[in-house]
Amino acid sequence: MRIGYISGVLSLCISANAYALYPDSLKVSLPEVVVTNNYMSGRNRAEAVPVEVIGQEFLREFHSGSLMQTLGKLPGIQSMDIGSGFSKPVIRGMGFNRVAVTENGIRQEGQQWGADHGLEIDAFNVERVEVRKGPASLQYGSDAMGGVLEIKQLPPPLDNQLFGEVNLLGKTNNNLLGGSAMLGIKKDSWYIQTRFTEQHFGDYRVPTDSIVYLTRQIPIYNRRMKNTAGIERDASASVSYRKSTYQGQLFLSNAYQKVGFFPGAHGIPDASRVEDDGNSRDIDLPYSKVNHFKAQFRQQLTLGKNLVEWNLGYQNNRREERSLFHTHYGNQQAPVINPDLELQFTLNTFSSAVKWTFLQHENWKHTGGIDLQYQKNEIGGYGFLLPRYQRETAGSYYMASFNPTGVLSFSGGVRFDYGHIDIRPFEDIHLESYLQQRGYSEETIRFYKQRSFETDRSFANYAASVGVVYTPSDKHTAKINIGRSFRLPGANELASNGVHHGTFRHEQGDATLDSEQGWQLDMGYTFHGNSFRFELSPFVSWFTNYIYLQPTGEWSILPHAGQIYRYTGVEALFTGGEISGEVDILHDLTLAVSGEYVYTYNLEAHTALSFSPPASVRTNLSYHPRETRFYLEYEYIAAQNRIARNEDPTPGAQLFNAGASFSIPWKKNKLEVTISANNLFDTRYYNHLSFYRKIEIPEPGRNFQLLIKIPFKTLLK
Repeated sequence: MRIGYISGVLSLCISANAYALYPDSLKVSLPEVVVTNNYMSGRNRAEAVPVEVIGQEFLREFHSGSLMQTLGKLPGIQSMDIGSGFSKPVIRGMGFNRVAVTENGIRQEGQQWGADHGLEIDAFNVERVEVRKGPASLQYGSDAMGGVLEIKQLPPPLDNQLFGEVNLLGKTNNNLLGGSAMLGIKKDSWYIQTRFTEQHFGDYRVPTDSIVYLTRQIPIYNRRMKNTAGIERDASASVSYRKSTYQGQLFLSNAYQKVGFFPGAHGIPDASRVEDDGNSRDIDLPYSKVNHFKAQFRQQLTLGKNLVEWNLGYQNNRREERSLFHTHYGNQQAPVINPDLELQFTLNTFSSAVKWTFLQHENWKHTGGIDLQYQKNEIGGYGFLLPRYQRETAGSYYMASFNPTGVLSFSGGVRFDYGHIDIRPFEDIHLESYLQQRGYSEETIRFYKQRSFETDRSFANYAASVGVVYTPSDKHTAKINIGRSFRLPGANELASNGVHHGTFRHEQGDATLDSEQGWQLDMGYTFHGNSFRFELSPFVSWFTNYIYLQPTGEWSILPHAGQIYRYTGVEALFTGGEISGEVDILHDLTLAVSGEYVYTYNLEAHTALSFSPPASVRTNLSYHPRETRFYLEYEYIAAQNRIARNEDPTPGAQLFNAGASFSIPWKKNKLEVTISANNLFDTRYYNHLSFYRKIEIPEPGRNFQLLIKIPFKTLLK
C-alpha cells in the first residue's frame, strides 16, 4: 500500500496493539503511521528508528506523580530516581545530556547534567509522549544521541465546548496528597486550556533500619528517610488559533519543586542530624529548590504541499541548593545575604527553530530545518561547582524518506552543528588562604586557587544516518538503521571543579575535551498476529570519544573532598536490546513478557561504564473486559556486577505489583478510578541508577496509590 496524504482534518480514535506488555487501549506501537492534528506531520514506515506513542490511558493507569517513573515501565527506558518524587530519563544506558526531552517542539533546558537534578515536567499535563529509542540527533540536535522523549498536546476537540477535569492523587508510602485541575474551551477557531497542579508529600519509607555512608552506620528512625518531604506546584496555559491553513499556538508553563535532602548523606556523616523530629512533612535544611519557566510561540503554515513551522522559545531555569552555612576553610565567613545558599544556577535559554516539510510526491517526504540557541548561566552561593558561561549553538539538517512500494522503504539524512562556549574564570580566595596557611608553595597555590580558567572554544561536527524498512505483509516488519552521531561537550564536562554533594565526590572538567562521537546501529523485527505479538530490537553503539567521569587516583587538595573524578574521553561500546511478546490466552485475558539488556564496555579501562542499567524481565497478566482492567505484575531485576571503577555492585531483586482501573458513571460523565500497589511484599532492593544508591539507601517500600479523574464537558453553540 502506498502512503499519501489528503487535504483536510482527520480525527481518529486509534486502538492498536500495545508494546507487548499492555492491552490495546494503553499504548500504541506504530510501525506504519502516527496521525497527529496535522496530516503532514505524520510518520511512516520509512522511518527506521523505532517510534512508540504513549497514550493517555497508559499515562493514567501507570501514573506515579513523576513522568519518568511512569515511562520506566517500558522496556529500554529506565528512571534515574532522586528519592520518591523526582527522576530523570535513561534510554538504553544513556542519560544526562544524551537524552533530549521536548515539549511542544521546544527542547527542555535545565541542569540535567546532575544526577540529583530531576525533570521539571507536570506529569498531569502530559497528554501524549512519543519515545525514540536510539540516535535522534538529526532532527533534535546533539543532545539526542541516546534518544528523545517528545511531549505533545492532543488536538483540540472538533465541537465547540467547555470542558475540563479534576484529578485527585494519594499515596501511602510518603503520604502524598495531590490534585490537578484543568479547564479548556474550544470556540470556533480558538482553543484555550489551563491547568494547575499541586502535590505535597512527606518523608518516604524504606524497608531498612540503617544505612552505611562513608563507612559510618546511620540509623533510619521509623524507617522514614528524614527530610525527604517535598512540594510540587505547576501552572500552565495555552492558547491556539487555527484558521484555514494557518495555526498559531502560545504555551506558558511554570514548574516549581522543593524537596529535602537526607541530612545523613550531605557532607560529613553525623548520626545526630537524622534523629526523628516528630514531623515527617517538614522540609528543613539541606534542600533543593527549582523553578522552571517556559514561554513558547509556535506557528504552522500550510502552503500547498509544504508545511512550514516556526518555534520561538524562552526558558528560565533557577536551581538552588541550600544548606546550613558550613565552611571547609577556617577564614570563610557566612554571607550577609542568603547565608544558607550553598549553590545557585540560573540558566536562561533563548531558542528558535524553523522546520520545513515537503510532499511533492506520495512516495517522497522531505524535511529540513534550522535550529538556533543561546544560553547564559549565572551562579551564586557560598560554594562553587560550575562557573558562569555563555553558549551559542546553530544546526541545520535535511532528511528524506522514499517509499516506492508498500514493501520496501528508505530513509536518510544529514545534520551539521556549530557550537561556541565562553566560560568565565573563577578565583577561590578562600582556598588560596587555606593553602597558604598549610605551607604550600606559591606555584601550587596559583594553580589550585584558579578553580575555573577562562575558556573560549568552538566546536563543529556532523551526524548522518541511512535506514531501510522491509514490510512483506501486515504481520511482519523488519528494519535497520545505521548512523553517525555526536554530542557537544557540556559546561560541566569542560569546567566543573568542586565537591558535588549530589554525587558525593569532587568532579573536575577538562577544557581540552573534544566532541563526543560514534557510530550506532539499530535493528528491529516485529510480528503482529491475531492473538500473538512479538518484537525484537537489538542495537550496537561504538563511540570513539565517549565522555565520562573517571576516577583519577589523585587526592583532591580541597578539604574533605577525597578522590578527584575527572571528565575524560574514551573509546566505548554499548550493545543490547529489548525483546517482548504478548499472547491472548482467553478472551480479555492477556499474558505479556518483556525484557531488556544493556552491555557497556570501556575499551581503554577494560571495565563497564558507570550507571549501566541491569538486565530485567517484566511479566504481566491482565484481564481487561470492556472499560475495566485488572493486572498482576512480576518484575525480575538481575544483579549488576559489571561496574565501573569505584562503583558499587547492586544485588538483584524480585518485585510484585498489582492494579486495577475502572469507570464509574457520574451524571453525564464517568469517573475514572485507578488503584495500584507497588512492591507488594515491601522488598528491600536498590536501583543501580539511583541518586542514593552510592550510600546504600534502598528504594521506597510498599506503596498503595489511588488516582481519581473527574472529567466534565458542556457543548457550546
